[in-house]
Amino acid sequence: MVDFFRKKGIVFEKFTKLDLKKLGIKKRLEIYIGLDTHKKYYVIVYVDRKSRILFKDAKSYEELVQSLPVKHGFRYKYLLYHAPLCSKAKEYLQEVGWRVDAIV
Repeated sequence: MVDFFRKKGIVFEKFTKLDLKKLGIKKRLEIYIGLDTHKKYYVIVYVDRKSRILFKDAKSYEELVQSLPVKHGFRYKYLLYHAPLCSKAKEYLQEVGWRVDAIV
């Protein structure tokens, strides 16, 4: 994942994975918080599954990020996925400010 951002020219000073069990989240995904060299915060939601990511999943990702117990706002929100993605879900996430990319 770090290589993906390095190819885009983004270098992180801090890059941490959130422990979802401590937050009471039982979803099958990974959430990372990164701080780049320009002091901008990133939240990265990584989804790796075989079933399609639907519109309701996209809404739940947005709600999940909004409910994270962090004191700062995120400048960039990324959804990195290794699954089929519904076009409505992708459109919704882009409308609310997410960047959506497939990881191969």
